Amino acid sequence: MGEGKRPFGFWTAAALVVGGMIGSGIFVLPAQLAPFGWTGVAAWVCAIAAAALLATVLAALARAMPEEPGAVAICARALGPLPGVLVGWAYWVGVWCANAVIALTAIRYLGVFWPAMTATALSSALWAVALIWLLTALNLQGARAAGNFQLVTTALKLLPLIAVVAILAGLALSGGRQFGTEAHAPFAAGQLTPAITLAFFALVGFEGASVAAERVRDPARNVVRATLAGLALTALLYLVICSGIIFAMRVAAVAEAQAPIALFVAHYGGAAAGYAVAGFAAVAAIGCLNGWVLLQGEVPLGMSRAGLLPRWVAVTNKRDVPVGVLLAASTLASLLVLSNATRSTGGLLDFMLRLTTAATLWLYVGGCLAAIRLDVARPVAVLGLGFALWVLWGSGLEAVLLSIGLMLTAVPLYFLALRRGSAEQPA
Repeated sequence: MGEGKRPFGFWTAAALVVGGMIGSGIFVLPAQLAPFGWTGVAAWVCAIAAAALLATVLAALARAMPEEPGAVAICARALGPLPGVLVGWAYWVGVWCANAVIALTAIRYLGVFWPAMTATALSSALWAVALIWLLTALNLQGARAAGNFQLVTTALKLLPLIAVVAILAGLALSGGRQFGTEAHAPFAAGQLTPAITLAFFALVGFEGASVAAERVRDPARNVVRATLAGLALTALLYLVICSGIIFAMRVAAVAEAQAPIALFVAHYGGAAAGYAVAGFAAVAAIGCLNGWVLLQGEVPLGMSRAGLLPRWVAVTNKRDVPVGVLLAASTLASLLVLSNATRSTGGLLDFMLRLTTAATLWLYVGGCLAAIRLDVARPVAVLGLGFALWVLWGSGLEAVLLSIGLMLTAVPLYFLALRRGSAEQPA
C-alpha cells in the first residue's frame, strides 16, 4: 500500500489508541472496584503491566510484518486461516459485548436525571436495549451520518475526566486529608485475579493502532510508538481517577453508585457540577456506543471481503452498510442484556464486563502465539501469553465458556466460505 493510502501518522495512530481505550469502563469501574480497596490499586498496576506486555507484542508484530493489514491478518498468516478467523470473530464478539456494557453505562448516567430508568435491573436493561437500537438505526444511514455524530461526541468524553482530575489535584494540594477518612480493605491476594479482570476491561482498545496498521504511515515505527505512548497516558489517567475517587469517598457510597463519577463531582463540586458531569458522561458513552456499533459491522465485513467468511456477510445496502451483520450484532447485544436482567444491576454489569474481557482476550492470546511462532519478541510474548491466560481465567468459567461458544460459531461459516471458494476455482 502506498504512503498516500496510509493517512495516519503518529499522532493520529496515538489518538486511535487513546480514543479506543477511553470508553465506558472508567465511568463505572470506581463502583465495581471500590469493595476491593488496596487490592484494586494492585489490580490496576498488574493490569497496566499486562497491557504493556501485550501492546509490545502487537507492536513488534506490526514492525516485523508491516505489509499485513493488521493484527488479525498477522495471526492468520502465522497460525493458519482458521485460527485467524476465530481470533477475528472473537474480537467481533467482544465488540458487541462491549456495546451491551456501554449502553448500560449510558443509561446509568441518564438515570441521574430520570431515576425511573434505573429503578430496577429490568428497566435499566430495557432502556439499554432501546439505546442500542436507536444507534443501530443511525448507523444504517451510513458511515457519514454515524461519523458526524461521532465528531460531536468525541471531545465531550474527556470533560468529565478533566473535572475529576482537577478536583483530585485540588484535594491533594490542600493536604489530602480526604483520602484517609475511612479505612479501606487491605491487599488480599485471593481477590487480585477478579479485580484484574475488571480493571483490564478499561484498558481494552490499546490494540487500535495494531488492528488498523494498514492505515498507518511507517507502521514499523509509528504503531510501536503510538501504542505504547497512548497506553501509558491513558493507563496513568485511569489509575489516578479510579483510585482517587475510591479513596476520597465512603466505600459504600461509591460501591452503590449508579454513576460514581457524577457522585464524586457532586460531593466536592456541588449538585449542579454533578449533574453537568453526568450529562457529559452520558453523551460520551452514547458517542462511544455509536463508534462501536459502526465497528460491529466493519469487522465481519472485512473478513468476508478477504474470503474468510461467506460472501453474504459482505452484502451491503446502497449506503455501503453491512445490514445483516449489523442487525445480527445488535440483536446479540440486546439478548445479552436481557438474558441477564434478572441479576442485580451491579451483577448485570459485572457479568458483561467479564464476558467482554474474555472475548477480547482471544485476540491477545492469538497475537502472543503468533509472535512465539514467528520468533518475534518471543520472551515478551511468553510473558504476555501467561498474563492473558491469567486474566482469562479470572473472567470466570461462565464468561470463558460463553466466549468460546460464541467464537466457535465462526467455524461453520469459515468452512462454508472455503467450500464455495473452492467450487468457484476454475477446473
